[in-house]
Amino acid sequence: MKAGIVGLPNVGKSTLFNCLSNAKAQSANFPFCTIEPNIGVVNVPDERLTKIEALVKPEKVIPATVEIVDIAGLVKGASKGEGLGNQFLANIRETDAILHVLRCFDNDNIVHVDGSIDPIRDKETIDIELQLKDLETIEKKLDKVSRAAKTGNKEAQKEENALKKVKDGLEAGQSVRSLEIEADDYKAYIKPLQCITDKPVLYICNVDESSAVSGNAYVEQVKAAVKDENAEVLVLAVGTEADINELDDYEERQLFLEDMGLNEPGSSKMIRSAYKLLNQQTYFTAGPKEVRAWTVTIGSTAPQAAGVIHTDFEKGFIRAEVISYEDYISYGSEAKVKEAGKMRVEGKNYIVKDGDVMHFLFNV
Repeated sequence: MKAGIVGLPNVGKSTLFNCLSNAKAQSANFPFCTIEPNIGVVNVPDERLTKIEALVKPEKVIPATVEIVDIAGLVKGASKGEGLGNQFLANIRETDAILHVLRCFDNDNIVHVDGSIDPIRDKETIDIELQLKDLETIEKKLDKVSRAAKTGNKEAQKEENALKKVKDGLEAGQSVRSLEIEADDYKAYIKPLQCITDKPVLYICNVDESSAVSGNAYVEQVKAAVKDENAEVLVLAVGTEADINELDDYEERQLFLEDMGLNEPGSSKMIRSAYKLLNQQTYFTAGPKEVRAWTVTIGSTAPQAAGVIHTDFEKGFIRAEVISYEDYISYGSEAKVKEAGKMRVEGKNYIVKDGDVMHFLFNV
């Protein structure tokens, strides 16, 4: 699962990416590795993993991960190939969620591509380009479907109506994610098109140090502008956090964060938010050799969760032994949980809950 960092040039995208790429940004337990110059796998900070590790004392600990893509800055006309438009749009189409960075700080030394600071205008610039690209996708599909609809094909007529609704929305400046579409129509006709503006989005307001805790007027403008989008807004002093990450001493970094009024790096919150945005949750396996966080889509069954470890686990699934995270920590060990009768045996229809500690029994 990938989340793509997008935004206009000079809004702080690369600084944010570099902030995440610095292993010191989290701790020794949450490193970051680069796959390619613009793609990184960053581990999801999770204090539950640390607490399970303290009880089990395993040989190694493996956290959950999110793949972050630093996508080239977009300019007006990108939908028509201006600047790096085609590359930008191809890269963003391959992601599962969007981390939209908006510049919400004044600094005369950092030039804005449009000459002034206006996060709402910046947001609309990118929204319009993405909507235009989606409109192109919808119109191509509509052209094919309409020909079939004219022959009296009922299914084609139904698809045509759904596509027209999306087309009208895009032409009115609405992103696909904000449109009200019948669930069945969306699943059958719209979701397969993988529209860019259908992807879930997290708006990251890049602010100065003094606005890191409570935000500023720019942030309030953004919150008001996206209130109908069902999107989260996160405030992050990207440049300041990048500077703090350069410090070698962990305690010194924590002191700087506390001086800013923060109890943890904003980048940690962003990673967790991206994980949630991707509709992911975590279950754990715990033993003397390894304590590990596994990523599953919210709503996954026990066999599907087992399949994340190995496809054979899913094929030959018999049952799962499940302990809630709270019980594991409360009783202090798997043995004590069993003694208290708090370990559950679950079958194929069990829906995995975030934080479950699980063992799978299977036979192939």
